[in-house]
Amino acid sequence: MAEKTFKNTSLTLRDVAREAGVSAITASRALRTPDIVSPDTRARVEAAVEALGYVPNPAAQALASARSRVLGVIIPSVTNQIFADFMAGVMDTAEGGPFEPQFANTRYKAQREVELLRLFATQRPAGMIVTGIDQSPEARLLLEQMGCPVVQVLEHGADPIDMMIGCDQTEAGRCAVRHLVDQGYRRIGFLGARMDPRAQRRLAGYRDVLASAGIDDPLLVVTTPQPSSASLGGRLMADLLATAPDVDAVFCNNDDVALGALFECQRRGIRVPSQIGIVGFNDLDVVSVSVPSITSVRTHRYEMGVEAVRMIGAALENDRPETAVINQGFSLMVRQSTQRQESVGA
Repeated sequence: MAEKTFKNTSLTLRDVAREAGVSAITASRALRTPDIVSPDTRARVEAAVEALGYVPNPAAQALASARSRVLGVIIPSVTNQIFADFMAGVMDTAEGGPFEPQFANTRYKAQREVELLRLFATQRPAGMIVTGIDQSPEARLLLEQMGCPVVQVLEHGADPIDMMIGCDQTEAGRCAVRHLVDQGYRRIGFLGARMDPRAQRRLAGYRDVLASAGIDDPLLVVTTPQPSSASLGGRLMADLLATAPDVDAVFCNNDDVALGALFECQRRGIRVPSQIGIVGFNDLDVVSVSVPSITSVRTHRYEMGVEAVRMIGAALENDRPETAVINQGFSLMVRQSTQRQESVGA
């Protein structure tokens, strides 16, 4: 009597992915569009299918292939200028094209991101754009199972869910602090608000440089979980001066804080940059026209929005970028607030 082989219809694509040691997105592509994955990956997925006896559900496959025009975009704030610049890049690029961007705000809450991803999943989006690289395990799994191209933005890391475009926040922090050291500053403080993962990485860059130079001092770090503002930056600067009156420079985790630090110095008659140097982050337009103008790290948010939409469009056309992780880089915009050598006596 011939032996019968029974297929396990209760298995899911997630089971296949786990068996093959790949993400659910990769397993899905290996079965549906095998030409866009490597031969080795394809072989591992096929072996997992055979070993498990997995049978795709034709009804589920047909339903999954019926994608909407929705391009889901999840950001942590709609009031922060940084994300407004990024959203402008997304909207300008998507306008007149096949996508309809839908923006959602997490308010920096991890559980809210999970809830929004579940909501987007019901819309069968054409693609998803999410902020940062610190998704919770639950959020990451939801994105892997979404069955559409995913782009993480604003940061650069080594373990993308699918694709990624951003800058190395830690290296940007190092660059800012190296500049202060090169200008002769030695008692360099850090002022930080909100302290989300991007701010934490900038702080790590600050600490790296000062530790290497042998001039780090934990007393010079003043942070708060409160939302960022110029008024808060002024209070943080006041707190730093109260504990370390000999501080001669500050690296601020964003430009709002840097402006507040500048205003507090001006209220106290502290000369910038001869007595205290100031560096901000993000390079908002206002820091280029303040008096003195403020040195800041420029991140290319608008361009990241543009490229994220293009990457999703290319992936849907089976023309995925050869490099899944793109380092967009940053620029240090040196201005009056740190040009110490040119302002002796100012």
